[in-house]
Amino acid sequence: MNAYAQVLLLALACAAASANQTTSTDEEHNPSNIIANGYAAYQGKAPYIVSLLLQNYDETPVDICSGVIISYDYVLTAAQCLRTEVVEVHFGAISRGNGQPNFKAYEYDFIRHENWPIFGYDIGLIRTPYVEFSATVNKINLPRLSQKNERFENWWATACGWGKLANGQTADRLQCVDLQIITNNECYESYGVLPSSIVCARTTSGKSTCSGDTGGPLVAHDEPVLVGLTSFNSADGCTFGKPAGFIRITSHLDWIQSNTGISYE
Repeated sequence: MNAYAQVLLLALACAAASANQTTSTDEEHNPSNIIANGYAAYQGKAPYIVSLLLQNYDETPVDICSGVIISYDYVLTAAQCLRTEVVEVHFGAISRGNGQPNFKAYEYDFIRHENWPIFGYDIGLIRTPYVEFSATVNKINLPRLSQKNERFENWWATACGWGKLANGQTADRLQCVDLQIITNNECYESYGVLPSSIVCARTTSGKSTCSGDTGGPLVAHDEPVLVGLTSFNSADGCTFGKPAGFIRITSHLDWIQSNTGISYE
């Protein structure tokens, strides 16, 4: 998701900051370097995903992102997707920016995590009007309370979005890719020290999330729960083979509940 701002590592900083508190580099986590070699989704494959078109007040396009429906009136996404004035939200979309219902959300509808842009806190919410659920528009379940300490290591999961394809073109049709979640120790080999609020997935055979997928869902195969939100990829490129990085939902369940009232059992 080419969300124009750089994700910073383990320290409060702005996009121009050069300081780094870990063995990872800022450039490695640059969201400009964030599905490639995935597959086209059919209608209803991921009814919980929304297409986000980032704009200025004058409707000048800024970027694209994705979000995840977690209730009738809240969408979860990456905080970096909320650094704009307006976000056009498209529910039930297969084609990018062409879903029904759709509406425009403004800055006062955004809730960014108060600790962002500290690395690991790339999470935010969009308040939406009440949306009726259907076969093509529905929420995804959050992890249960009993799963709060679940790492989901070695689980298979699906990530979806409208980001760049392997040919470098931005997808018009929703794409999905199946990835295996790995340990943070394995992810360390590529990025250095990572906070526990990051979850990584192995990207083999060039299959990965890519630029334009930020804020999109990572959903477990065995049990349809939201494991993560697409956040970063290697600066080397999304098909280079380094792990894809996501925000770990279990690390932010209390934050989600306190800001939405949504409880998890």
